[in-house]
Amino acid sequence: MDASAEPLHVLQITDPHLMGDPEGRLLGINTRQTLEAVLAHVRVHYGQPDLVLATGDISQDGSDDSYHYFREQTAFFEGPVFWAAGNHDVLPAMERVIRGTRSAERRYRSHGWQLICLDSSVPDQVHGCLGEKELAYLDACLKEYPGDHALVCLHHHPIRIGAEWMNAIGLQDHDALFEVLARHEQVRGLLWGHIHQSLDQETGGWRMLASPSTCVQFLPDSESFAVDTVPPGYRWLALYPDGRIRTGVERIADDDYGLELDSVGY
Repeated sequence: MDASAEPLHVLQITDPHLMGDPEGRLLGINTRQTLEAVLAHVRVHYGQPDLVLATGDISQDGSDDSYHYFREQTAFFEGPVFWAAGNHDVLPAMERVIRGTRSAERRYRSHGWQLICLDSSVPDQVHGCLGEKELAYLDACLKEYPGDHALVCLHHHPIRIGAEWMNAIGLQDHDALFEVLARHEQVRGLLWGHIHQSLDQETGGWRMLASPSTCVQFLPDSESFAVDTVPPGYRWLALYPDGRIRTGVERIADDDYGLELDSVGY
């Protein structure tokens, strides 16, 4: 087999919603327990990726302890683990923990691909916004390597989804994002978290990918907040030098993690 045709192997872990308290629960679920179960599944069934993308809401309470715990739990990965901020994250605390490590990096190039991580978080807000600075950074990255296929990663969803209640808390400046992307023909897809459910579709010629949380799942196509009973999981991606994306979602065993089915919000 031609080694040059081997794909870049990427793992996405998103929305663990960890807390400083080891017994902390979100909608009845101990989020540390489910993260550990997801990572155990990765060890047994997936192995070592080239890169891990943690696409936000790493912490629920913004505590240093929650970020240190996530860093410790993901230390077995041999490749870098990139962190992106979500609406529940406290950026100063997150940056303190990863300062000087590869987790603070935002761009990865290999196998003919460029992966770019953007910060869509807005302090004290649930919705996302990139703003001029992040959009300029994205534009500069894409201009610098026009020959690389590109995957753009962030926390908030840039398109409308079936869960109507979530559309008000998605990326507010999505039109500006798509204007930048439209200027660069090498963009192959976008990858995000936030919506706590799997999504794989094509929009505007780009692959649109979202992934399950490592804890609570949200019910697709719901008008108002509703949880789903499917178990936590993660997404894997194989990015080929010719621009193809092969991807799938894996889930852990359907055990009783204490989910509160009558939850009306979080």
